[in-house]
Amino acid sequence: MEASEKRRRYWQMNLRITGILLLIWFCVTFVVGYFARDLTFAFFGWPFSFWMAAQGALIVYLLLIGCYAHFMDRLDRQYGVAEEE
Repeated sequence: MEASEKRRRYWQMNLRITGILLLIWFCVTFVVGYFARDLTFAFFGWPFSFWMAAQGALIVYLLLIGCYAHFMDRLDRQYGVAEEE
């Protein structure tokens, strides 16, 4: 495989990972937030929409960061550009 072809494939995979994670981020931030006002049942004494906005989104953001680090580490090792430990 030619070096430029290898770089192009690496970059495409990088963009694909980033795009998928950004789509999840968008759904959690805007789609769930938009429909949260319809979630009117109580959850531990607070409206469920409060918990989704205050706690659920933060947990998803941390999971997204962890997933990105994991997938990029695996991609770096696959294409031979991983940092030495």
